[in-house]
Amino acid sequence: MNTTLNIALIQSHIAWENPIQNRAVFTEKIKSIHNDIDLIILPEMFNTGFTMNAAEVAETMDGETISWLQKLAKEKECAIAGSIIIQDSGKFYNRFLFVKPDGTIQKYDKHQLFTLAKEEEVFTAGNEEVIIHYKGWKIKPQVCYDLRFPVWARNTSGYDLLIYVASWPKPRINAWDTLLKARAIENMSYCIGVNRVGLDGKGYEYNGHSAVYDVLGNSVLEENPIEKEAILPVTLDKSRIDTIRKKLPFLEDADSFRIIPK
Repeated sequence: MNTTLNIALIQSHIAWENPIQNRAVFTEKIKSIHNDIDLIILPEMFNTGFTMNAAEVAETMDGETISWLQKLAKEKECAIAGSIIIQDSGKFYNRFLFVKPDGTIQKYDKHQLFTLAKEEEVFTAGNEEVIIHYKGWKIKPQVCYDLRFPVWARNTSGYDLLIYVASWPKPRINAWDTLLKARAIENMSYCIGVNRVGLDGKGYEYNGHSAVYDVLGNSVLEENPIEKEAILPVTLDKSRIDTIRKKLPFLEDADSFRIIPK
């Protein structure tokens, strides 16, 4: 079990619907990381940008991007996470992938589909809560719009780290900043958000603000916010979670409830 977890957030521009170019760019960025890293996190739909043209760019679970992730995870001896468009059993999913160094994959399908972009007309929502066990840490994956719905993230399983990968546009970045901090505080866990930068193929602008908050909502990154391409290393300490939860046992006072999926 690792008491600490060394993580690198990659905040990057994403070429529109161009998996080959994006894999090449992220390969260079990932290989440039020379620190002792346990986990690398990429943004939402990191190989295509946030597109609804799923039929044109979707891949399968044995596609090129999956193989690329497995190869890099093995080479870097660390896990790599991020979301891509996956076609599975005739349906499209905005799927969060957590690829471990041994090539095994855990997946989470985005639950809250972004109706403003008509994501629900193209993609199928996931209804399964996923907890990833990695190096003694319990990690809960989420994707972008999930951030606005706190019940779906409620810490009923005692997870240590909540991760959001996103394509969150500049005009609503204040909500991103505020809600990431709130999710950390209310769930008494570390909370990471990885967002992209630059313009997409629809003309929407993204300005990053990737962030890491601790159990009390304090920023863990040395510089925040960051609005340009960047690789952001951070070390999380599990003992800090345990110490604060014992001192402030707020999670024990939460109401019990059961989620009924839509």
